[in-house]
Amino acid sequence: MRIGFYPKLALDGIRKNKRMYPPYILTCIGMVMMTYILAYLRTAEAVAALRGGWLIQEFMNIGVYILIFFSLLFLSYTNAFLMRRRKKEFGLYNILGMDKKNIGRILLWETFFVALFSMVPGLIGGVAFSKLAELGIVRIMEGETSYTLSISVGGVVFTVIPFAVIFILLFLNSLRQLWFSNAISLLRSETAGEKPPKANWLLGILGILILGAAYYIAVTIKDPISAILAFLIAVLMVIAATYLIMIAGSVWFCRILQKRKGYYYKPGHFVSVSSMVYRMRRNGAGLASICILATMVLVMISSTSALFIGGEDMIYSRYPREINTEFRLYENKQMTGEDTAFFRDTINRIVDAHGGVCDHVMDFRMVGTAGLLNGGDVIYDASSINFDMGSYSDLVQIYLIPLEDYNAMTGRDVELAYDEALVYAYRIHFDGEEFGFQNARHYKVKEHLSEWFGTGGAAMVSIVPLMFVVVPDIYDASEGMTDAAGNEMFDARWNYCFDTSLDDEEDIELHRELKETFKEMKQNGRDNFVYEVYSREYERADFFSLYGGIFYLGIILSTVFIFAAVLIIYYKQVSEGYEDQSRYEIMQKVGMTKRDIRKSINSQLLTVFFLPLFGAGLHLAFAFPIIEKLLLLFNLHNHTLFVCTTIGSFLVFALFYVVVYRITAGAYYQIVSGAKDRE
Repeated sequence: MRIGFYPKLALDGIRKNKRMYPPYILTCIGMVMMTYILAYLRTAEAVAALRGGWLIQEFMNIGVYILIFFSLLFLSYTNAFLMRRRKKEFGLYNILGMDKKNIGRILLWETFFVALFSMVPGLIGGVAFSKLAELGIVRIMEGETSYTLSISVGGVVFTVIPFAVIFILLFLNSLRQLWFSNAISLLRSETAGEKPPKANWLLGILGILILGAAYYIAVTIKDPISAILAFLIAVLMVIAATYLIMIAGSVWFCRILQKRKGYYYKPGHFVSVSSMVYRMRRNGAGLASICILATMVLVMISSTSALFIGGEDMIYSRYPREINTEFRLYENKQMTGEDTAFFRDTINRIVDAHGGVCDHVMDFRMVGTAGLLNGGDVIYDASSINFDMGSYSDLVQIYLIPLEDYNAMTGRDVELAYDEALVYAYRIHFDGEEFGFQNARHYKVKEHLSEWFGTGGAAMVSIVPLMFVVVPDIYDASEGMTDAAGNEMFDARWNYCFDTSLDDEEDIELHRELKETFKEMKQNGRDNFVYEVYSREYERADFFSLYGGIFYLGIILSTVFIFAAVLIIYYKQVSEGYEDQSRYEIMQKVGMTKRDIRKSINSQLLTVFFLPLFGAGLHLAFAFPIIEKLLLLFNLHNHTLFVCTTIGSFLVFALFYVVVYRITAGAYYQIVSGAKDRE
């Protein structure tokens, strides 16, 4: 055969299958482009130069591997649609005398051209939009960058190699399907359909039970630690249950429609239901895939949007004042006054030197320990704890606050007997009448506080629940809190937080000088303390690099998942359109009009098309409690904000889904009603 014969056949095959290949190639272009953008951002100098830029680049690094792995799975899935459509053509080649080795050459050239048409435009688009992505991150972080367009050679290599491997694997899989098929099976592959399915009650009931168990886990989680452990398990259970319910339930649903004679024996329903029932097992798998992808998009967009939008609230929760200091003292007696007075005077002197004042001061002492909450008793000695996975839900951090400091902070005039305490439970439910420590002091709970004066600092971002306990005397309360070896099981802390009346740059400079001063103290021999100094403005960049990076990654991955869902929907409609084409041709010959065809199509699409959207909404509603608990780990406490972003994300996605429905319904109608583009 002359040179160019196989490449020409390959190009003709791509051109003639114009309904199948262009969407597939466009999706490949999008994935290549997104992969290059992430690969570029993870090494971009402008991003690295930002405060907290290293954190953004870590997220981009994680995201690029997720994207490559998903591309492999998804392109393998969609390539199966293409092969199903092309098998008839390959069977015809085989009958006309072309052996499988020659057909394999056509497949090789087709794979080469698809890879070429995908990677070259994808890389060009990636280079063009990478600068826009960089500018977007820099704008979020309020940084600076040039407008010079640059190409990352490393990013190109990192993108080309994985996708080259993916296309090679797709070719080998297509070759495998071709090699183990004969000419007759290839010719009949498109119209073979499925055997009449039976509604598998066992699988359906199993799916409902698994889904119910996953929902129960999601709505009964009480604390973020348990949410971390349960989230992955619940996700896997929901995915498995969705496939079981969609596959078994869709067959059962069609059987019910067939038994309803008043519904089934109508022109608009008869053809659609009879067509669906013979492919509902495959149809159910496609619907389940769409449902899972839609749920992933909704979860990512709603949660990352809430984190990014609520960033300012979280900064003020973490840093309640412009300057926040915390000193961990090695001995309890250091909090009696001399040491704290020395640190206070040092801070005030430096603030005064910068022309600022200490305003809205929070000045209080704490004694902290951790343990398992057993009723009203805290077990803090690890040697006496039988620790297992279930113990995480009882893990709690305790802070004892002296009554004197509490009254000073709140303006109250509470009085406590020596054995009385006030208790504030944070991210944990506690309504006991008594509270105490293993082998140490116990108290009667005089009042369960409904709010706290807001310590901020590291305490408020602890991943375990907190309890603030106001006691008459923290020295007396902590006496006897030792382990079996006699080691003290608590640490003493003094917090001094204040506003300064200085501008942002001066606050940052004050923060730097305070850190240097205390560092020099430790180096010069005063090393009986550990200090932490935070400036709200200085830490703001790190906050927004964290939440901005998560938000940015969420947008990119959601975009890819949306591409995937749209392509699955489109291929589902087109492949089913070609399968149903001959049926509708016969029905037109016996009197079915174009109007009847459109009614039948609308009946078929509306019967099953919105099931994934309904399923995704249901999954999102039940996932809401567990996701909210996970967001607490990021210090997001704004319930209203998360509700609004969740509802808004679902409404926007639902509108987008309706638009996709209209487009794909039109493509299906053109195929089954006219047969003018039979390929």
